[in-house]
Amino acid sequence: MTQFRNSRENKVLFIISFAVIIFVLVGRVLNVYYSAVTGAIFELMNLPVLALLFGLPFYNFYVFWKDRFNVKSLALYSALMLTTSICLLITLG
Repeated sequence: MTQFRNSRENKVLFIISFAVIIFVLVGRVLNVYYSAVTGAIFELMNLPVLALLFGLPFYNFYVFWKDRFNVKSLALYSALMLTTSICLLITLG
């Protein structure tokens, strides 16, 4: 049996997923509207990040399927992270 290696795509997806989660958490924890500049940047970035937050799990599951459901795939873990963060956003309001 050959050893599984995560592709560059898996690593990039994992980093993007982690960045999306950090962005969402920063928006929930910190007062980003304290400064007009940070508030404007946050508002400009908010819609694309929300689109990534809800769209990326589907693409991650597709990449996980392409990896033949290998448990060592980073696509699985990034999809699980994003799905968990969506559930937390919905339940915590």
